Amino acid sequence: MYSEKVKQHFQNELESIRDAGLFKDERIITSPQGAEITLKTGEKVLNFCANNYLGLSNSPQLIEAAKEAMDTRGYGMSSVRFICGTQDLHRELEYRIAKFFGTEDSILYAACFDANGGIFEPLFTEEDAIISDQLNHASIIDGVRLCKAQRFRYNNGDMADLEEKLKEAQKARFRIVVTDGVFSMDGNVAPVDEMVRLAEKYDALVMVDESHSAGVVGKTGRGVTELFDIRGKVDLITGTLGKAFGGAIGGFTTGRKELIEMLRQRSRPYLFSNSLPPAVVGAAIKMFEMMDETAELQDKLHSNTEYFMEKMGKLGFDIKPTQSAICAVMLYDAKLSQDFAARLLDEGIYVIGFYYPVVPKGQARIRVQLSAAHEKEHIDKAVAAFEKVGRELGVI
Repeated sequence: MYSEKVKQHFQNELESIRDAGLFKDERIITSPQGAEITLKTGEKVLNFCANNYLGLSNSPQLIEAAKEAMDTRGYGMSSVRFICGTQDLHRELEYRIAKFFGTEDSILYAACFDANGGIFEPLFTEEDAIISDQLNHASIIDGVRLCKAQRFRYNNGDMADLEEKLKEAQKARFRIVVTDGVFSMDGNVAPVDEMVRLAEKYDALVMVDESHSAGVVGKTGRGVTELFDIRGKVDLITGTLGKAFGGAIGGFTTGRKELIEMLRQRSRPYLFSNSLPPAVVGAAIKMFEMMDETAELQDKLHSNTEYFMEKMGKLGFDIKPTQSAICAVMLYDAKLSQDFAARLLDEGIYVIGFYYPVVPKGQARIRVQLSAAHEKEHIDKAVAAFEKVGRELGVI
């Protein structure tokens, strides 16, 4: 029963969050996603906090492909895959994902959160060991929690610590090393080449979540395995269609065919969730076609990121080194990050301040995300706004 006592408890909790200046308000957008967006207030602002890395969220080509899929395959599937929820488009997309990453097979999910949540329990038992980077995404952490395997955690990107954990886990039947490809709050790339070397030495599998790296890192955007020239050597890759790959929804796991087939048989988020709607699948197929044709968008994204980092560095901002399109402008204080973001919005720049528990205590920041949709004048306006607010708030 929802008593007055329960109601009062949560009202007090919410009030304490507001009093601390840490309440997460959701700003309402009334336009398509893009470099410039319109808020419900009527303001037009430049968006520097979307995962729209390749600027495809409002791509006319993807919209047309989505419409065509709806015209020929309908609006929704009303079923899970193994009952009557598999269309030819689903299998074509899975094939194209595998081809893109140089793997053997793929499986689609409603989101990468589901892919990560459904990957460990079907494959590993209490006889096995999962060795996870300490900064891995919440979806990986939750997926590990659902599995009975032994758990080890190594310091972020620390290969010496990983090797120690691999030694500790040698009594396990199977071992799997798990990492984000790009860590979403810092922008750094995991040293996956070194992970693969250690995995070969200590007989372990390797899994990489490419959500923030696919479409972004590597010369043609094929992620960390392209960046480190280790295509085909990572056993499992998870990722999303909701960031660089069109920005809608949908996740996937791609890798060794036996592992993918086992997920089809036993992965609960796959077995008990509706299939992706045809519009999303049709647009995703078109997106991979476009990616095969040119790396123009990746080239522009990389150029934009380098330009922003150079300009901000000259102003004296404290920015973590990045190998991706994520630029973490460090402010350290949680409330300062919220005040800074609010002031930037007044200057026409849409960003969000991040603080605990999204990042460690005392590590508050504004995460700036560059996009191929941004032009130089957009970046210049953002840098000018950062300079103005940074001086007003005593950050630089």
